Amino acid sequence: MQRTALLLAIVLFMALAAGFGSVTAAPVNYQLPDEVAAFKPGPNLEVVQGNCGACHSADYISTQPPMKNRREFWQAEVTKMIKVYGAPIDDADIGKIVDYLAATY
Repeated sequence: MQRTALLLAIVLFMALAAGFGSVTAAPVNYQLPDEVAAFKPGPNLEVVQGNCGACHSADYISTQPPMKNRREFWQAEVTKMIKVYGAPIDDADIGKIVDYLAATY
């Protein structure tokens, strides 16, 4: 009895799925807004643009809260981006990014 009910449910599902298979969706076209955020000029700007800008805009950096020790704060943030979010930042670039952020933001 259970096998019959299961088989009937599978056949019904397949019949419904086949009926919906002929439905097509219209393509969606949309225009992304122009990027208006920019990293401030500073030391190692190119390194920051290449690493940080690959994942998020400059707005993300400029909206961070005020901090007492900028270097310590930015070191922790860069470390978090690497360890928590998997940012593919070379070890040689970490200090350059922290220098830029501590001097510029």
